[in-house]
Amino acid sequence: MADTVTKLANLIDPEVMADMISAKVPKKMRVAPFAKVDRTLEGVPGSTITVPSYGYIGDASDVAEGVEVTVDGMSTTTKTATIKKAMKAVALTDEAVLSGYGNPVGEANSQLALSIAAKVDNDAMDELQKATLIYDGSAKSISYEQIVDAIDLFEEEVNTEKVMFIHPKQVTVLRKDANFISADKYPGNVIMSGEIGTIANTRIVPSKKVPVVKVGETGSQVDCYACPIVKLEEDGETEDETPAMTVYLKRDVNVETERKSRSRTTEISVDEFFVVALSNEAKVVLAKLKK
Repeated sequence: MADTVTKLANLIDPEVMADMISAKVPKKMRVAPFAKVDRTLEGVPGSTITVPSYGYIGDASDVAEGVEVTVDGMSTTTKTATIKKAMKAVALTDEAVLSGYGNPVGEANSQLALSIAAKVDNDAMDELQKATLIYDGSAKSISYEQIVDAIDLFEEEVNTEKVMFIHPKQVTVLRKDANFISADKYPGNVIMSGEIGTIANTRIVPSKKVPVVKVGETGSQVDCYACPIVKLEEDGETEDETPAMTVYLKRDVNVETERKSRSRTTEISVDEFFVVALSNEAKVVLAKLKK
């Protein structure tokens, strides 16, 4: 019986790695999982997209018999977003791959997936910081009252589920709030990666990506955590299907390898062409809460 030779080509397969990394990326995200993924740009020429936002046409009015109703024009505003390329690369020596110590190829998959996921998350948080609905809670730290005041900026007629991203340093204060419900009390209903509980029908997800910003007049500014609150569900009575945020993909995760024969190493690089856009500003409130 012939000996079986283990080849690097069998261990480092770009197509297999691309599939594995693509599957891992969503699981490693904290900020972007609720965003809609739009693949309409795949295989289409161009790198700039136009993101529309429609204004409300107003409430219906009474119309007498035989009288024509007034025709209202639909108002819309647009903004553009340009596709960007995110990349990361690692190098594996033959000794590392073939030594059998640990699983360097699997670790490379995980690290590269985490790197891409972190980049998408960073861009998602940056977009959420552009929200136009702002709650100034600089007077005190996070609390049930603060969160209620912030979500009321949505002016909802029907209370829908939301997610709020807070800094990990805010967690202790929130856990001690009598209105906070820990996720271990409803384990089967956790829907967000990293979700630790709910308060005021708002799911709480800690993230170190929540930035610290200055709030107030110059000379008397207060450090605050800028915590985005995002509506997760559609209100069929008052809204269309436009999500709070959209991730536009030009090309999914792509993996390429390059052999460096003189050093007996294999370089593995990964890229993703995408852009994150805030597609419905009415579904995001930025709560600035005292640090």
